[in-house]
Amino acid sequence: MFRKIVFCLPLTLFLLTVAEAQQPMKIPKMGFLLATSPSVSPARVEAFRRGLSELGYQEGKNIIIEYRYAEGKLDRLPALASELVGLKVDVIVTTGGLSTRAAKKASAVVPVVMTQDIDPVANGFIASLARPGGNITGLCTLGPEISGKQLELLKEIVSKLARVAVLGTSANPGTGQASKETELAAQALKLQHQYIDVLRPNDVEPAFRAARKGGAEAVVVLISSVLNSQRAQVVELAIKNRLPVIYPFPEFVEAGGLMSYGVSFTDLYHRAATYVDKILKGAKPADLPVEQPKKFEFVVNLKAAKQIGLTIPPNVLARADRVIK
Repeated sequence: MFRKIVFCLPLTLFLLTVAEAQQPMKIPKMGFLLATSPSVSPARVEAFRRGLSELGYQEGKNIIIEYRYAEGKLDRLPALASELVGLKVDVIVTTGGLSTRAAKKASAVVPVVMTQDIDPVANGFIASLARPGGNITGLCTLGPEISGKQLELLKEIVSKLARVAVLGTSANPGTGQASKETELAAQALKLQHQYIDVLRPNDVEPAFRAARKGGAEAVVVLISSVLNSQRAQVVELAIKNRLPVIYPFPEFVEAGGLMSYGVSFTDLYHRAATYVDKILKGAKPADLPVEQPKKFEFVVNLKAAKQIGLTIPPNVLARADRVIK
């Protein structure tokens, strides 16, 4: 009897080991929440995917990514965030303040990685940059000097610039702060400042009419999911009204806009992949400090300048990271 027990016990352990080895490993599942459509910022999404690939992740093989796009319909974000939580994703990657807020409301447990946010502390997403404290971490675009730099560039290319219009979307988290920073920068440069709110796609054309009526000689476009989703229309109206416009993203310039200066968002998206990797390996968002931007971009489109009858000074062109001809 004793011999049978000794004989059967190792056999049982052997069978259990074989069974465990045959069980498929759990593949992590990630949610990707965007306020826009897939075609709006493909380079950013590709930068994020490249970051994952460099860390050894292959989509569909050792990581599953559930994409959810609001297609510019911002009221869809809460439902899409809840849908991702219902799919039991291991982490949600958000692409702006509105998607981060939707993810925060959907769950206080599922880790959230921000690819960008102008001020996550002021927006109530984290306790501090060094110690986020909750289920949200990632990257921010804090940079008060950006507004001043944008206005300085406009002043260099527009002779005797005196009045600027600023287009933004007050419903976007961070717009209030960005608008205030632009206003302070305008005052320092002795420029008159006119803020115009663009809440819906239908507001874009009236916004340019208001800028013209207000005597604007140049325009600053703030980070806005609405304006970003209507990029082609914004660029077209800028040229139609012969207004020099500086944008926050190079995608506007690639679409025919005059110039952009700001944080490199492809760099932020690329770096966001490292946060996903750390969280999937057991790190807690509360313990991962939120990082600030390290790379900035200045892009100029000479064709757009010609269309509005503007000559970009050589000293400005020399500072551009990229010139589109």
